[in-house]
Amino acid sequence: MFYLPSCRAAAQLVLAALLLSACDSTPRERQAAARDGLTELDTVARRAGSSLRRVARTAGRLDSLNRARKAQPLQSAKQAAADKYLLGSFTGQLGTLTAASIPDAYARLLRQTRASRRQWSSRDWDYAGDTFKRLNTELVRVRLDLPARDELRIRAWQAEFKALQANRTVKDLRSLTTPLPAPAASR
Repeated sequence: MFYLPSCRAAAQLVLAALLLSACDSTPRERQAAARDGLTELDTVARRAGSSLRRVARTAGRLDSLNRARKAQPLQSAKQAAADKYLLGSFTGQLGTLTAASIPDAYARLLRQTRASRRQWSSRDWDYAGDTFKRLNTELVRVRLDLPARDELRIRAWQAEFKALQANRTVKDLRSLTTPLPAPAASR
């Protein structure tokens, strides 16, 4: 994706050049070796700076696209369909879930998310995120009655959901930074 050479590696090269040239060399030769090493270090820093600027521009574009998408409210019919798909029979129970049933609701949410995540658009993730948020609200309500082993499993599922969501963000960022393939020659 991006080539950001290690500044530490470049500094080690400069130091190695200085040490190697110090054995049997004159001060002028050591100066030349240091100058060459610093030139290489400058080149590495310049490349890293241009890569960082490119990443910042891309992240800015992604951020503005996300802001525009999130400015559009979620449609209640689509949210209801997403809830039904993600939670199944637990959809009607949001608001009345118990400590005994909430682990199963999270398990269902994660199973469905794993199964569909590759086909989901960013907007689909918005709907899934809203369902996830409301399920988390339910967890807060019943958390004190939840056995520790169930709470631990739920925390792992929450982390997995967030990781899958972050993976989508990375995929979007990568699609904005990867140059589009050249169009095929028409016959």
